[in-house]
Amino acid sequence: MTLHVNVISIFPEMFDALGYGMSGRALNKKALALHLTNPRDFAKNRYRTIDDRPYGGGPGMVMMAEPLSAAIDAVSKVQNSQKNQRKSAGPVVYLSPKGRRMTQADVESFAALPELTLIAGRYEGIDERVIQTRIDDEVSIGDYVLAGGEFAAMVLIEAVARLLPGVLGNDESVIEESFTTGILDYPHYTRPECFENLRVPEVLLSGNHKKIAEWRQQQALKVTKERRPDLLETRSQGVD
Repeated sequence: MTLHVNVISIFPEMFDALGYGMSGRALNKKALALHLTNPRDFAKNRYRTIDDRPYGGGPGMVMMAEPLSAAIDAVSKVQNSQKNQRKSAGPVVYLSPKGRRMTQADVESFAALPELTLIAGRYEGIDERVIQTRIDDEVSIGDYVLAGGEFAAMVLIEAVARLLPGVLGNDESVIEESFTTGILDYPHYTRPECFENLRVPEVLLSGNHKKIAEWRQQQALKVTKERRPDLLETRSQGVD
């Protein structure tokens, strides 16, 4: 099955970066398909204007409702006209600093979808009426502000791509990694055994898989307690 991701952005060329690494592998394996749409193609004047000054005054510009909503509607119509007759363009997700913070559970939910539409905003944001009429979810990748939603959308796509079937070389890596288990990952080591007088822990060289598993669990809990104690609190409360 292929996950179809529709991206609406005024800078579609930025998404060429997804042709590399894990997302590139997902594209090559056809586990992931990207469909890029520029809202400027739906602007109503020859200057392809998609932004204007905010009502009420204030700094910056706001993405206009008409071209952006037309782009979203066009994505749905195009996808509905395909031979496989997909019924919609999937949930429409707006990458926004006002959105709820994305978690690994969200990424897993997105990866299980047949289709997803991402809106990469710019300037001071998008007209609120688009959010009211077209947006299903607002997601943030962290408590900071970017110049636009393109990089946030690429973060989401990269996180989702690696979960798609057949993309990751070892599926167990997904099961054991940080946040999937509810705690941070344990430390990793590889050759050489000694580097700048720092040796690989003896237990990892022992060949005793039970002791290795116990050590890794202890280390994961230790790292989580030191760096993200909030995850342990959430885990003890049984909250996703």
